[in-house]
Amino acid sequence: MWWLSYYMEGRHICESSGTRDKSKAKERLQQRIGQIAEGTFVGNRPDRVTYDEISKDFLNDYEINAKKSYKDAERSARSLEKYFKGRKVHSITTADIAGYISIRKKDGLENSSINRELSALRRMLNLALQSGKIIRKPHVPMLAENNVRKGFFEWEDFESVRAKLPQHLLAPMMFAYLTGWRVRSEILTLRWTNVDFRAGTLRLEPGTTKNKEGLLIYMNPLMKTLLEEEWKRTKLLQRQLGRIVPLVFSNKRGKPIVNYYKAWCKACKQAGLPGKLPHDFRRTAVRNMVKAGIPERVAMQLTGHKTRSVFDRYHIVSDGDLKEASQKLYSAQLATILATTQPPNTSKDDVSS
Repeated sequence: MWWLSYYMEGRHICESSGTRDKSKAKERLQQRIGQIAEGTFVGNRPDRVTYDEISKDFLNDYEINAKKSYKDAERSARSLEKYFKGRKVHSITTADIAGYISIRKKDGLENSSINRELSALRRMLNLALQSGKIIRKPHVPMLAENNVRKGFFEWEDFESVRAKLPQHLLAPMMFAYLTGWRVRSEILTLRWTNVDFRAGTLRLEPGTTKNKEGLLIYMNPLMKTLLEEEWKRTKLLQRQLGRIVPLVFSNKRGKPIVNYYKAWCKACKQAGLPGKLPHDFRRTAVRNMVKAGIPERVAMQLTGHKTRSVFDRYHIVSDGDLKEASQKLYSAQLATILATTQPPNTSKDDVSS
């Protein structure tokens, strides 16, 4: 077996070439020297890199890029740590990852939850590979997800829930129904500086949405009336409190609405619709836009969907849609049948002859 001998930052390094072929060993030596010259080689240490190190780099990447899902990433890293803590990355195989999946299934997790953790592991490995800390990575299998939610709101159902909501949640939930925006990250953080009554627009700046792209919509009369009422409420609240209230939707003390899920679940239960989620408004908005004839490209822009696959997943078909489609199909088929079975029209001349 040939060994490679070279210097890096004045330090003499020897490493195995992994081959008995002298010409191949020379090629690998030249590659290594080139990596050192380019600054892409971090040292002969891939065999010493542990899961703990790549997990830390993964969380640092989330923190540096100010990703809103940092807590979710941290939770995934902690779950993976129970199985991979202290392990050398080069020793982690696809079989080990399959063993992890088996353990998490026994813990009672759904495929979607396990996939979030596997995605975190895949990202850790990719970052380590990009930085040169490892020279290979194992295949990370993903599980099939069959638990995609299909809930949405018919207007009557939404009215039933809305009637049970506390006063401070009426306007934001109505706004969610109309726009399909994300309740927690886009609606409850909406500021009056994002609202332009004169131009009739609402704007979310790039970097403030989940996909990091901006959002711009023009207010229809329902949205404008809703926001004008909220502006009146905000001005009154500002006079009472003696300070500026920057948020469009706030509680009775002018503070951000943070914990609303408990009140939401209670309202749904009282309305006889347990299990409904505020996120169902996104599916509802997509469906309503498509049914209204809005081009899908425009609907994606209005709701903030970046990819077509996610948009298609949100475009839900209800029983009512299926019944309506069936009736339309029946009408078309009936018209075709009648047109082909009726005798041809005959003129008076034809009859006399």
